[in-house]
Amino acid sequence: MLWTDSPIHFVDFEGNRECGIIEYGVATLLNRDVVATQTRLCMAHAEICAIESQLHGIQNSNTKNTNPFSEEWAYFNQLRKSGPLAAHHAPTENSLLKMVWPYPTYSPDFFNTDQEIADWGPWLDTCVITIKLYPQLLSHKLKDLIEYFNLGLELEALTSKHCPPNRRHYHCALYDAIASAVLLMHIANLSGFENVTLAWLLNRSRTSSTQSEQTELF
Repeated sequence: MLWTDSPIHFVDFEGNRECGIIEYGVATLLNRDVVATQTRLCMAHAEICAIESQLHGIQNSNTKNTNPFSEEWAYFNQLRKSGPLAAHHAPTENSLLKMVWPYPTYSPDFFNTDQEIADWGPWLDTCVITIKLYPQLLSHKLKDLIEYFNLGLELEALTSKHCPPNRRHYHCALYDAIASAVLLMHIANLSGFENVTLAWLLNRSRTSSTQSEQTELF
């Protein structure tokens, strides 16, 4: 299956294990286009520390009248059923998601299309992919990669369209989710990657070197 034939849901969370997920953002990529987005603030489980607030700009007062993230079960379960989840450094998002719901209902494997598994993965991870494709870079942080590949204008156009006016910068959940999607679109547009498969991207997202990572590109 070509990567463009399946929706890929880029997920980003703000928060941590102490205060929980206090903001989520999802950008769905299909056929090289961001076709759907969703984001909101979520009630904090504990006090958001000052250092965290300085990073993402969210304080407890911003979340006290919001619903907890746990009320999004139906939405995230349906996302996982329709396409793979993706993130920049996916272990962070996977850990926070499993903290709320250890498993989704049975969903497509995406490696073995005739099988289903009860797991939030396999994740597509743009951080791991870029590390493997560009090991010489000094930084593989999302912001640095967007700058290195000159993707700022494309990111600005999409985030201006989809993000809330006060959440259009890094460490805002939907902004970072869209930035990850923009990064994947750039990679898939490279010469020789025109017909890259979903299985290849998922294999390249694995942190360990396995034989399966040698899967054919097309």
